[in-house]
Amino acid sequence: MLQISHKIGHSSHVVTLDVRPQLLDALSALRDRVAAARFPLPLPGAPRARANRDELLAQLDDYLVPRLRAPQAPLLAVVGGSTGAGKSTLVNSLVGRRVSEAGVLRPTTRTPVLVCHPEDHHWFSGMRVLPDLTRVWVPHQEPDGDLLLPGENPARVLRIETADTVPPGLALLDAPDVDSLAADNRTLAAELICAADIWIMVTTAARYADAVPWHLLRTAKEYDATLITVLDRVPHQVVSEVSRQYGALLTKAGLGEVPRFTVPELPESAWGSGLLPTTAVAPLRTWLVHQAQDPAARQHAMARTAYGLIASLKSRMPELASAAAAQYAAALRLTAAVDSAYDSEHARVRGRLQGGAVLAGDALKRWRAFPLDCTAGELLDALVESLCELLLCAVTAADERIDEAWRREPAADAPELADRDASLETAEHRIGMAVRRWRRELEEHAEDEVRHLDRSVAPDPEVVSALVATVLLGGHRSRSAGEGIAERIGAHGALRLRERGGRLLGEYVDRVMHAERERRLAPLDALEVHPEPQAELIAALSVLQKER
Repeated sequence: MLQISHKIGHSSHVVTLDVRPQLLDALSALRDRVAAARFPLPLPGAPRARANRDELLAQLDDYLVPRLRAPQAPLLAVVGGSTGAGKSTLVNSLVGRRVSEAGVLRPTTRTPVLVCHPEDHHWFSGMRVLPDLTRVWVPHQEPDGDLLLPGENPARVLRIETADTVPPGLALLDAPDVDSLAADNRTLAAELICAADIWIMVTTAARYADAVPWHLLRTAKEYDATLITVLDRVPHQVVSEVSRQYGALLTKAGLGEVPRFTVPELPESAWGSGLLPTTAVAPLRTWLVHQAQDPAARQHAMARTAYGLIASLKSRMPELASAAAAQYAAALRLTAAVDSAYDSEHARVRGRLQGGAVLAGDALKRWRAFPLDCTAGELLDALVESLCELLLCAVTAADERIDEAWRREPAADAPELADRDASLETAEHRIGMAVRRWRRELEEHAEDEVRHLDRSVAPDPEVVSALVATVLLGGHRSRSAGEGIAERIGAHGALRLRERGGRLLGEYVDRVMHAERERRLAPLDALEVHPEPQAELIAALSVLQKER
């Protein structure tokens, strides 16, 4: 149990950072729900939801859970800012030797560098914080570039340095530029800031009004993080004026009480040698040493950031839940369009089968020529082809109705839904295979009936099959076919065969329509947009709030 006085403005109240197992369990469960939330459909709020989820996950994994599990671990101060702000020079100057490469070529900082007191090395060599980064430890070595393990992505490596000049209980982390041209660097910079107990935002006299540092400052304010700002490279002649204007901007943004440090423009910072005079960074260094070594200051810095993050969950979790609900609602609409189209066409197919629509065109011509000028095999071929055409028309019509409905849905623009049939099999081929299988089974049933006849001269099973197929597919135009079956295998056999064949036909038609519907839904199903995340996110937040 860690009780800390948490001061905001001129008021103060006691915040209890409770490190009981129940709270950690609740946070871990919440973290798993956040990780499981997915927003694959391209809805208007989806990019923001994905960014919010990733940021929240980084803050939970890299900061809050590790901090609650080890409140005694050193404070981590992450030095962030935009390109050319002088972050590396500042870190080197605070340490008193070059630990991070600084220079005039931008962006310089690729691999992030963490520097701590040798006694604190064990806190960062393991995976307690930033578990996704590979550790590289380079003790007491002048950096002349980025040292990488073979095959490592420089953006996913954390270089660990130790220095006696860093006070025990404090670690400094030089992050990549938050506005780097490299997307990996920008992503990593955001991740590293999420792992900080103290956010050190560095900007310059020339760029203090830029959008990037202000975005970071507003984010820190939103989470009530422990924040300080450094106005770097300020020309001597305009120090007071620039400092006044920057202070006015901070006050206007509700950040007037944020500690502010000014570093003058010096030849060392201009040429990027990596080290400023001790006096230039003495006030900032004194402030940081105080945070690390004064128990009350340390606890205040740690508690404020942790408390701010936990408090932010109250608004951020419902926002994620709302985005998850929107995803599921959109998935339901897409699914409903598919179901409606296929239900409608399926019913139409059944109606057309009952009306004998298959016995038309070439199939009707063959039937009229049977048996004198058309063989049983030719008649069956024509009926199979006509049935295939009926089913293919139904599937095509269903897909056209779906396309029309989906055009009104932004969610349908997901790339995974655009390429709905990448396989070599076409609908025509699949339907043809199914109908031919139905024909083979029908022929087997006809052979069974003929085999069991108590006659010296048995009828040709293929003729019986052709007549049964004509009865099943020909409607009122095929009455004489029914009489022909009864003549050949008897009334009972004819009735049995018609029932079995009809049942089989219904099963195959249902199977074809179901399979094509499922094929159309498969890419959507693969996105795994489920109803549970909305409720699970809210439930996880509720459990956490009760534990607090």
